[in-house]
Parts: sequence; C-alpha cells; structure tokens
Amino acid sequence: MASNRHRLWFDLAVWIGSVVLVFGLLATEAFAERSRAIADNAVWRAECGSCHVAYPPFLLSAREWRAEVASLKRHFGNDASVDSAAAAEISIFLELNAGRDRGNAIVASEPPRITNTSWFVKEHRKVRATDWTSTVVKSAANCSACHVAAGEGNFDEHNVRIPH
Repeated sequence: MASNRHRLWFDLAVWIGSVVLVFGLLATEAFAERSRAIADNAVWRAECGSCHVAYPPFLLSAREWRAEVASLKRHFGNDASVDSAAAAEISIFLELNAGRDRGNAIVASEPPRITNTSWFVKEHRKVRATDWTSTVVKSAANCSACHVAAGEGNFDEHNVRIPH
C-alpha cells in the first residue's frame, strides 16, 4: 500500500514537473520573441531610417524584403532609391536577418506593407481607428508614435504609449 502511494506521488511530481517545463519553455520563447535584439547595419539605419523608423528585418521575410528593395524607385509614392552598393548591402543585411515567411501576399503593384501582414493586423486588432488617424500617429506605419523603443527594434506591448 505504501509503495503504491509513493508511486502515485512520484507520478504526480513527474507530471507537474513536465507541465512546468513545457510552460517555462513556451514563456521563454515568447519572451525571446518580444525582446529580441535588433540586428544592426549602419547603411540600413542611415538610408532607411532617414525618413522613417528603420523597420527591423524580422518584420518581413527575405522574399518580401527583396521585393521592397527592388521597388525603392516607387517607395509608397516616393523615390527612395539608393546607389547600387548601398542597395546590395541593405538587401543582404535584410535578407540575412529576415523573419520567417508567414505567407503574406505581395500585391504586384506595390511593395509589401508591414501594416498589411497578418502578424501586424493580429497584434494591432484592439487599436481604435481614431488612434491611427490622430494628429500624432497619422498612420499605422508610424511605429515610433506609440512604440517608444521602436528605433531599437523593441515592439514589446509593455512599452506602448498611445498618444491622445
């Protein structure tokens, strides 16, 4: 009888330990995703960050970054062309540090929009329409209006301050 009770306690301890381990691994992966350090490149930061936040490479896939760099002449209504050496360096940097391909559709007539990715839409589903169009935010592409550490690639929801 005592042996069965010890076995029951042992099995229970193993089960609880397994559950704790699984949740610990899941929490660690989620934390790593939220707080990942942004890869850096001086040419990318200078060229892409001169007009807007230099969007972290992990926000689009390598395929999407290739399309983005290929369309700099018509970059959302502007000519954001860079010389061929800078374009090559930026492209290599973005592709090497790109996020996983989430299967986002690329519209042939325009470069990929981070704000149209399923990930972005899911993460911002609770943002009110009036917040996007406020005089401070102006558009969904203005990450740094709400994400105070967007320039460092930190988009953690705990660092969000929505201006009113």
